[in-house]
Formats: sequence, structure tokens, C-alpha cells
Amino acid sequence: MLDIEGLTLAPHEHEKLQHPNTGAVILFARNYENPQQVTELIDSIRAVRSGPLLIAVDQEGGRVQRFQNGFTRLPPAASYARAPELAESAGWLMAAELLAIGVDFSFAPVLDIDCGVSQIIGDRSFSTDAELATQLSSSFRKGMKSAGMAATGKHFPGHGAIALDSHLTLPIDERDLESLRNKDLIPFKQLINEGLEAVMPAHVLYTQIDANPAGFSKFWIQTILREELNFKGVVFSDDLSMEGAAFAGDFPERAKRAQQAGCDMLLVCNNPAAAEQILEALPVTNDPVRTQRLMSMQGQKRLDRTELMNSSLWQKTAALIKQHRERYA
Repeated sequence: MLDIEGLTLAPHEHEKLQHPNTGAVILFARNYENPQQVTELIDSIRAVRSGPLLIAVDQEGGRVQRFQNGFTRLPPAASYARAPELAESAGWLMAAELLAIGVDFSFAPVLDIDCGVSQIIGDRSFSTDAELATQLSSSFRKGMKSAGMAATGKHFPGHGAIALDSHLTLPIDERDLESLRNKDLIPFKQLINEGLEAVMPAHVLYTQIDANPAGFSKFWIQTILREELNFKGVVFSDDLSMEGAAFAGDFPERAKRAQQAGCDMLLVCNNPAAAEQILEALPVTNDPVRTQRLMSMQGQKRLDRTELMNSSLWQKTAALIKQHRERYA
């Protein structure tokens, strides 16, 4: 999964999108001006690629919402603890608005439990209470699913108990496995039982449990996620250009180690040279199981943007979420 530089597709980016190792594009705020522009951008990206290509974005709400002008401004996940009945509606609204412009999925919901120490997670978490976070994230995912969007639970097995930001360094969590099972893993376990389509591991090192950060760990991805929790869906690496991934070596080495640990798709963002290195370094492989998992992330578009915004359901839901966000703020 690669990114692109601007509001339109540059000629030199065509070759990367056509590479057989490219399977998806993630969009950022720099790629967004308004709904019409981003729809045209997505169409141009898809036109370059022969065969399926996933389009993703981070559109959680609160501090992490890449598309704002022309989209409903969503409150942070923590706000739904005050109005649990709105979590499902918010998930539907977020997903329906993205699907209408051609995005397949948002990397949501955040399943981390806020422990009051992590500035990078904070109110991106649904709650400090594991049971409530599970209930609210389950409702949010249910709304996404009803709109036609697959969900990605992040950051496995839990990023909420450490203060450091894995974009800048490799955070260390010194808790033991039972502590995580009794708290952080609860929402992952429940949503996996409900059919969660994808998981993103954290660039966090759990020193009492394994010598590798979760995104590079066979223990976390194979033993715990696949075997213990019986997860059948997609494992997306977190961004391999983040400092939390530097533990694993240069960019091709990071990619190989994440793939060997069990990641189905590798994210490389905000570093075109790194993306090119990884595209060329990894062998092109045909894995039918991986392909089937990834195809489950394709968005099921129900309405185009005009139809959606003319619908009474969108109008009612957008008004409710706006009112809730203003009250929360």
C-alpha cells in the first residue's frame, strides 16, 4: 500500500501503481481538496491499474480525519461513551460518505484501550474501560458494515498503555501477556468473533512477551492473532517508514520481516524512495489465500454522493452527529 504526492496523479507515479507488487493506495489530507477533486483522483488512480486496487484513508474522526471540507466532521471515538446509541450511526455515516466517492475502507475502528498515558491514542480510543470500548467499537463496526465497508481493528494487541509515539520512536510496553489478555485483547477478541475483516498490529515492543515489535512478530500475528483468537482476515502492517519500524533494519528488510511475521499487506507512506525500494526488493508472489483476504476489503458502494446526501437517512444522521460533536466540544 503506497501513497501519492498531491491532488492529482503525477506521471512518474503511474509506473509505481502499475508494479505487480502494488495492491493499494492510501490517501492523506494533502490529496484532498473537495469531494469532486478526490473522486476524480480516485478514478484516475484506478484507471492506471489493470486489475483490482484498494483505496484506503484514515477517517476515524476527531484528530484523525483526512477528508474534512465537504464531509461530516466526526467527533473523537471517546465521545460516544456519552451517547452510546450514536456509535453505530457514526460508523455508518463515516463509511457511507467514503464509499460514495470511491474509497474502499477507512482504517477504523481504533480498538486500543486508553490508559490515560498515551497522547497518540488518547481520545481516539472509545473508552478507558475495556468492556465499554468493546461495546462501542462493535457498534461502530456494525454501522460501517451496514454501509458496505469492511473494518480494520488497530493497533493490535494494544497501544493505549504507553506514552511514546511509534511515528517517532519504538515504544516499549513492559506488561505481561495475562495483563493484555485481561484488558487490551478484549475488544480484538470480541470483534474477531463478530467477523472483523482486518487487523493492524502496533509498532510496539512488548518486552515481557516477545523480542520483536508486534508488527514483526510471529508470536503476536501467528500464535496469538491467528491461532488463539482464530482470526481469518487481513493483517495490514502499520507504516514501515515510521521510526517504530526502524528496529527491523532498512526498508526492504522491514518489509521482508513484516511479511515473514504474517502481514498480508505492507504500508509504506510519506517516503517514495522507500516504497520504490520495497517494490523492487520483494519477490512477486501469487498467494490465493492472501488475495481472497484482501478482496474482502473492497467497498460495497450503495449510493453515489448526490443520492446519499439527498437521502433522509444521511440528512438525519449527519445532523445528529454534528449536534453531538458540538456538544462534546
